[in-house]
Amino acid sequence: MTFIPLPAFNDNYIWITHNREQKHIWVVDPGDAEVVDSYCKQNACRVAGILITHHHKDHIGGVKTLVDNYDCEVFGPRHLAPEVISRPLEEGDCVTVDGEELLVLATPGHTLDHLCYVGQSSDTPFILCGDTLFRGGCGRLFEGSPAQMLQSLTRLRQLPGDTLVYGTHEYTLANYRFARAIDPDNVALQNSEQQAARLRANHTPTLPSTIAVEQQTNPFLRFDVASVVRGAAELLGEAPASDLIGAFAQIRRAKDGF
Repeated sequence: MTFIPLPAFNDNYIWITHNREQKHIWVVDPGDAEVVDSYCKQNACRVAGILITHHHKDHIGGVKTLVDNYDCEVFGPRHLAPEVISRPLEEGDCVTVDGEELLVLATPGHTLDHLCYVGQSSDTPFILCGDTLFRGGCGRLFEGSPAQMLQSLTRLRQLPGDTLVYGTHEYTLANYRFARAIDPDNVALQNSEQQAARLRANHTPTLPSTIAVEQQTNPFLRFDVASVVRGAAELLGEAPASDLIGAFAQIRRAKDGF
């Protein structure tokens, strides 16, 4: 399954998958209906369905207009039904998108209602992870706790290394500046940052990433690496935490103030 990024706002990506035979698309987190509608008009297609990861406006702001225009179903967090969601989902549910079965994971942390969608039946596994996991970073903790986000990211870290990671923001270079500040000797990080910089110089998205790349470079998946925790603690002027939740919280607070 191939996903196409539609840039929106300053740094969002609305991911779509286009079934050219059926002349329809599925849309992930359409914060801006106009971007999606324009694509449909240019490509003579319609919206068959929408997947929502969480309730923030830059992810759901275009839903009502698209439903009005295309009479499509909307899948997402249960508490958003029926105002936003017509097909409520929760942990362990499955959604079929153009023959691909996506497993629903509950990943609270950024928000309490956050869901991710994992595709495992195609040749290349993938995850539509909203604002839970970015290239080089993770979402701020607006509603959830460090313990919840740690548990969510631990689950994602355990996915196969070749899993494509479709986050929804172009934060990569900013994330890497922070990552380098607390993990300066990480050669994989240095190489990934250089590759991302080349992509952005050509106005090309740095996404998708892979779980393997994130395991090697993302400080929020390296919460159990002593040097990373020590680097975050030094930025905060604190002693390194002695437990994993505390270590993750230090990394998150260090990034928030960076």
